[in-house]
Order: sequence, then C-alpha cells, then structure tokens
Amino acid sequence: MITTDKTVALKTVKLPESFSRISWSLLIIGIILTLLSFAVNPKHASFGLIMTLAFVASVGIGSLFWVGIEYVSSAVWSTALRRPFEFIAGVIPFLIVIAIPLLLKMHTVFEWTRKSLLKTDPALVIKAPYLNEPFFIVRTLVVFGIWWLFYYLIIKNSKLQDTTRDPKLTARNVRLSAAFMPIFGITLTIFSIDWMMSLTPDWFSTVFGVYFFSGAVLAAMAFATLLIVKLNERNLFPVKLTADHYYNLGAFLFAFVNFWAYIGFSQFMLQWYGNLTVETAWYIPRMHGSWAVISIALVLVHFIIPFFALLTKPAKMNPHRLVFMSVWILFAHALDIYWIVMPVYDPGGATFGLSELAFLIASAGIILTVFSYKAKSNNLVPVGDPKLQRGLEFHI
Repeated sequence: MITTDKTVALKTVKLPESFSRISWSLLIIGIILTLLSFAVNPKHASFGLIMTLAFVASVGIGSLFWVGIEYVSSAVWSTALRRPFEFIAGVIPFLIVIAIPLLLKMHTVFEWTRKSLLKTDPALVIKAPYLNEPFFIVRTLVVFGIWWLFYYLIIKNSKLQDTTRDPKLTARNVRLSAAFMPIFGITLTIFSIDWMMSLTPDWFSTVFGVYFFSGAVLAAMAFATLLIVKLNERNLFPVKLTADHYYNLGAFLFAFVNFWAYIGFSQFMLQWYGNLTVETAWYIPRMHGSWAVISIALVLVHFIIPFFALLTKPAKMNPHRLVFMSVWILFAHALDIYWIVMPVYDPGGATFGLSELAFLIASAGIILTVFSYKAKSNNLVPVGDPKLQRGLEFHI
C-alpha cells in the first residue's frame, strides 16, 4: 500500500502487459500503413497524415486544457482523475515528429504554396504575408514549443508533488494554468487555421478556432473517460471512484456535445445567411453527393445520438454507457476531422482507403502507447495533491 497521509491509502496497481502490447501493436501497424499509403499515393497519404496530426494534437492539447482548468478553478472532484489527462497530454512533445513529413511536402497539400496561383488569385496576394512557407514553419514550431513548455512545467510540478507533498506546487500550477488559458486559445486557433482552414486558402471563418476547440476538448474528455472508467471497473485504478465522479465525466461529455453542435450550427448559419461566394464555396462540396451523406451522418453521430444517449442522470452515471459513448464520440471526432480535411483532396466524393485506415489506427496507437509508457513510470493518481482526500469524498 502507498500512503499519502493518514486518511488516503492507495492500491499499488500495474497495467496489464496486454494493454502495452495492444498499444504498441496499434502504433506499429499504424506506422506501417502510413508508410504504405505514402508509397501508393503520396498526396492522399499527406492528407491522411494531416488528419492524424489534427486528431492527436486535439486530444493532447485538449487534455492539457482540462488539467489547467482543474488548477484554475480549484476543482476538487477531478483531483483523483487528473493524472490520466496528464498522461494523454504526453503526446504533445511528439507532434513535431508527425508534422515534419508534412512540412517537407507542403506543396502536396497546401495550394497557397504554389506561387503560380498568386498571379490568378488576388485573395492569396493579400494573405501572402501570413500564408507563406517560412512563416508557417515558424508558427508551427512556436505553437508546438509553447505547448511543450507549459506541458513540461505543469506536469513537472504535479509529479514532483508526489514525493514532496508540497502544497506550494499546486499554487505554482494555478499560476501557470492561468497564464496557459489565453495562450491556449490563441495557439489552438493558429494551429486550426494553419493546418486545416488554410487547406482552402480562399475560405475563412471567424468561428473556426472555437469550432476546433469544442471538438478538441470533447475528444480529450472522451479519451480520458474511456480509460478512467475501464481502469476503475477492472480494479486497476489506485482508488475506487464513485458514480458521482462518473456523473461529472458524463456531464462534461454532454455539455461539449451540445457546445460543438452550437458552434457548428452558428458557423453554418452565419455563412449561409451571408451568402458570400468566398464563404459558401467551402460548404457546397460538402452538401452534394456522398459528402452530403457524410454531413448528415456527422450531425447524427456527433450530436443527436450522443445528446439523447447522455441526456438523463442515470445515463451519465452508467459506466457501460460512458465507455460506449466515449468510443462513439472519439469516432465522431475522427469523422469531423475527415469531413473538414478530405473534401479538399477529393471534392467529388467521399473516399476511404489505406490513408484513412492509417489515420484511425495510428492516432489510437500514438495516444495509447504514450499513456501506457507514462502509466508504467508514474502514479495513476496525484498522491501528493492536498485536494486528493476531498476529491475522493466528493458527492453531488
């Protein structure tokens, strides 16, 4: 037994080796499929890798957002649940590894890198001071660097507190998290504009950053909820969580399902009502042919079905429902990224091949492998956090 103080006793647990084997298997298969997709169709594979980058980045930085929110709000209920979010945020240092092949092949996916278009598209001339390769690369490095810095500092303090039990480390993380929040909003918006919105360089949306934010924090909450509930139900979590903890996880899933739908509808309504060619041109391919089917499916999968599945209080407290809906929401997030990215590759119709399969498997493999590695060398709960006991005693 590991004792944090006189009132909190934690089980010593170790994740089963099967978890690590599955994680590494998914990662290796994902890498192999990605390499094969580049050998078969480099352009298609590049768009697939953008989806992988967007998914992993959204889940990783979204998890760090939830860690920061706990510190800033002085939340108690989530203290025992915070460490899985910290582990998932561990993918942040690896984002640059995913991005490097894309930075080396920018001409394959980004139209604005072709200087010949500057002669025929006045809008690109206006945007050229922002949309140019050197500045794009610098922005990417700066954004990833800022994310890594806050991740390193916040997680370092959290882990150090496991051994020192120093409450000042909590106060230090509160200050860091308060500084991180506005920077998070700005950098996440820059990332979404650069890597997703600029795929269609003539199109713009003032809501797009918030739209990506809503999907990112929802996916992060879903991934953490999936792991937390599965570990707790299999007695692999150092403390026993209650239905009250489950309820709050379910409530946040439900809240951000609604928030995503609200922002998505707001963006569509404003651009439909404005009826400007430069804005509606982005939606037109997504409203015809097989892309229209994907658009309708996205509304059902990402909003309507999760809304009713998580509507009631018992549903939010049901571990089986939470696990199922977490997987469902993660698939919905992947579908959302697919819907944003792939119509640029093929406006004529939805496509699914080796690149999309690599995107799904590699994304899951990267996050699960990082989580497995972190869980092996760190406590699954912040044993030195002064709020831990109150968090375990939390009741609605």
